Amino acid sequence: MPSTDLSVVIVTKNEERNIKDCLNSAKWADEIIVVDAYSTDKTVQIASKFTRNIYQRPWEGFGIQKNYSMQKATCSWIFILDSDERISHELRDEILSVMRSSPENVVGYQVPRRNYFYGYWIQNCGCYPDYQLRLLRKGSGYLDDAEPHNKMILKGEMGTLRTPLDHLTSPTVNDHLRKFPNFSKLAAQEKFKTKKAVGWYDIFFPPLTTFLKIYLSKGGWREGIAGFIYSGFASLYTFLKYAKLWEMVYVRHNTQHIKQ
Repeated sequence: MPSTDLSVVIVTKNEERNIKDCLNSAKWADEIIVVDAYSTDKTVQIASKFTRNIYQRPWEGFGIQKNYSMQKATCSWIFILDSDERISHELRDEILSVMRSSPENVVGYQVPRRNYFYGYWIQNCGCYPDYQLRLLRKGSGYLDDAEPHNKMILKGEMGTLRTPLDHLTSPTVNDHLRKFPNFSKLAAQEKFKTKKAVGWYDIFFPPLTTFLKIYLSKGGWREGIAGFIYSGFASLYTFLKYAKLWEMVYVRHNTQHIKQ
């Protein structure tokens, strides 16, 4: 008989606004694991109403936190869920069906994701289907250390689910802006591993081409004002990434030289 028991794993830090609806969408699972990075709001208090499996540890990065959460899971299958994501009834039914019928050689499944910005489901701009590998057999994969967008290293073949996962990523423009400082810093640090020089063309051209690519080539114009705003934010994110990379490469080096 195929194994159909499922652990849903979630990592959190100050997610009191999202965690209740997130966990409510996953309460049908056999087990819920929450790994919290010492939230200072009501995240843990709210989560405790849904599960006793709450572990607290310092934040060490998305990949490390999620790998730790998967290690704590005890079921045969794992579904990785973020606090701002929701599992619909339709997706739940497909997950259960796949676990019952999955071939042994298929150890993980990617799921399409509906990304909502400012109250709109953005279908263009390269935002859909935005496949994410979230369902996998326990012990069959782990996340690498590339921050902030980690890649799952899967030890076997991958399948694809049809029903999308809902991602309420940025309900407002301010929510989108608040993510930029941390995410652009992490992206710059990741870029620094392979790029040690930054010129004016890095600051100017990548943000420009990012906007043109997303707004024109990937159909952002089809989304109206929301698509234009999203494309502008994508360009700004690229600009901040290279600006912070420039700071890491030159400004800190010059500061140290002056001190000497």
